[in-house]
Amino acid sequence: MNLEIRKIVSYDDETLVEGTRKTAKPWRQFAVAAVVTNPWAGRFVDDLGPEIAAQAPVLGALLTKRIVDMAGGADQIEAYGKAAVVGLNGEIEHASALIHTLRFGNHYREALNAKSYLAFTNTRGGANAPIMVPLMDKDDVGRRSHYLTVQFAIPDAPRDDEIVVVLGAASGGRPHHRIGDRYQDLKELGHDLDNPAKV
Repeated sequence: MNLEIRKIVSYDDETLVEGTRKTAKPWRQFAVAAVVTNPWAGRFVDDLGPEIAAQAPVLGALLTKRIVDMAGGADQIEAYGKAAVVGLNGEIEHASALIHTLRFGNHYREALNAKSYLAFTNTRGGANAPIMVPLMDKDDVGRRSHYLTVQFAIPDAPRDDEIVVVLGAASGGRPHHRIGDRYQDLKELGHDLDNPAKV
């Protein structure tokens, strides 16, 4: 089944005052979403591979170009993530299928020259369901200032037989970050920074 895109939705939030203080510069969190027909809706399919191979690379390339353009260039993105929401006539596996493949995510990682894995959510919901895109620093998984969530909704999506596939980004971390990074906790708890599981 060929990829069927019903609509593309962009979300852009620019914060100038966070809490009670002005930000040093405008802080942006943004996302781009494709609303696509679920090729497996309403039926159990043993092998999802053919549709993944056909559709995920197209979505990865399309959404990556859109979000990099929104940012004004790959160098303007510091935090990134992905998400998918499957409609009520689909499985969570269907949401996962289109985003948990290198054929999708590598477009974004390579465009940003990123080192971190892409944080993600895959959920089920109806039209106007919350879309939650967790973000992390594109290069440093322990940098807590960039642990963020882009949240928005699309009033008419997903329909029961659709999947919303999303890439999210932020121009920086929280403007008034003051809880430290993961590494400080590990050090204080006596963990080996190179092997955090080891005490």
